[in-house]
Amino acid sequence: MACNATRVFPQAVLLAAALTVYPQTAGAQGVVNCAERAQVIEFLAKQYSEKQAAFGMVNQQAVMELYAADNGTWTLVITDVSGRSCVILAGKSWETIIPVGPKA
Repeated sequence: MACNATRVFPQAVLLAAALTVYPQTAGAQGVVNCAERAQVIEFLAKQYSEKQAAFGMVNQQAVMELYAADNGTWTLVITDVSGRSCVILAGKSWETIIPVGPKA
C-alpha cells in the first residue's frame, strides 16, 4: 500500500500543478490564491512561520515549492515563469524524514 501511495503522490502533485499553471476559464470562479512570489513567501513566513523545505521543476514553465513549519503546517506552491505563485494545497502534521543508511 505504501508503494502505491509513493507512486501516486507525485502524479497527483503534477496534475494539481498542471491545472494551476494552465487553468481553464470558468463561468464562476472562486477565490484565487495567487500573488507575486515574494508576497506569497512573506505571507507564509509571517502567518505560519513556514520556510522552504523542498522544490522541483514541474516543467519549463513552472516550479513547485513546499514550505513547512516546525509546528507541522505545510503549503504547496507553484510559481510560473512570470513570477506568479499560487497556493495549491496546504495542511497540517508535516513530518520531515531523515534518511538513514545508504541510498537505495
